[in-house]
Amino acid sequence: MKNYQGMYLVLMTILIVNFSCKNNEVLYEANDYAYVGEFTRGLEGPAVDKYGNLYFVNPYKNGSIGKVDTNGNFTVFIDQLPNNSVANGIRFGNNQEMFLADYTGHNVLIIEKDEKIASVYANDSTINQPNDLAICCDNLLFASDPSWKTNSGNLLKIKDGEITYLEEDMGTTNGIEVSPDETKLYVNESVQKNIWVYDLDSDGNISNKKLFYSFEDYGLDGMRCDNQGNLYVTRYGKGTIVKLSSDGELLREIKLKGKKPSNLAFGGKDGKTIYVTLQDRSYIENFRVENAGRTFNQSLLGSLNYIVTSATSSSSTYD
Repeated sequence: MKNYQGMYLVLMTILIVNFSCKNNEVLYEANDYAYVGEFTRGLEGPAVDKYGNLYFVNPYKNGSIGKVDTNGNFTVFIDQLPNNSVANGIRFGNNQEMFLADYTGHNVLIIEKDEKIASVYANDSTINQPNDLAICCDNLLFASDPSWKTNSGNLLKIKDGEITYLEEDMGTTNGIEVSPDETKLYVNESVQKNIWVYDLDSDGNISNKKLFYSFEDYGLDGMRCDNQGNLYVTRYGKGTIVKLSSDGELLREIKLKGKKPSNLAFGGKDGKTIYVTLQDRSYIENFRVENAGRTFNQSLLGSLNYIVTSATSSSSTYD
């Protein structure tokens, strides 16, 4: 019994010291995280798996998939997707399968856990070019489907390999995200500079469309929520990321080093690091925030487990 009490006191002491140290860290300051090469105009779709590895599309060349491990080491995970496909958004499923929006093949692709071979999960020749992905509710996927030529777009749902139109003839749909309680769906229109919010039910049906926020300048790209419902939005061309509250209030604008952020993902050992892909630099940038990504487990047990295992393992979770 004394051993357990002693261990508990040690863990709580480490926890308090750890949190105290984190309270002194600098938040919202962009840093260079990993060098990923000179070919950066297609960098997009960052997503972090449950082990803490960061994946993203189109380093080296279009059609490739990159990986940065928990030590910041960059490698090419897949040199070329099949059939000359080019991916954009990435999301990880319940079993760590990787879903990719294939904007050249009108597909959503899937790569099963621990594999490097992509296959078609869903296809519809009538859609434009699936761009970004959101996921919730037992692998229920949502995709933006823009037409850049006509400055228009659609909103899609993908369930069990079948693509359904949720809304057509929108503006240039791009960034897309689900709220932490999975009752709201956000989608933005890059050219029109609007963010829309819908009520979302457990079957992926939407209703009660409302204008969430509208900008006067610069384009919009990827979006992600933290676990408090705040929405982070990339401002393509402006070189910033905007933090909006769940009520649509502008809380903060974070300045990046590059001007063309394309998307972002939460990760790190506590889920409070944001990684940003940019299309005008050779680096992925990152910065720290107060709250973890929307699916990160912030329980006391999870915190203690992180402290115990962080010394011997670099495992993490995904946004």
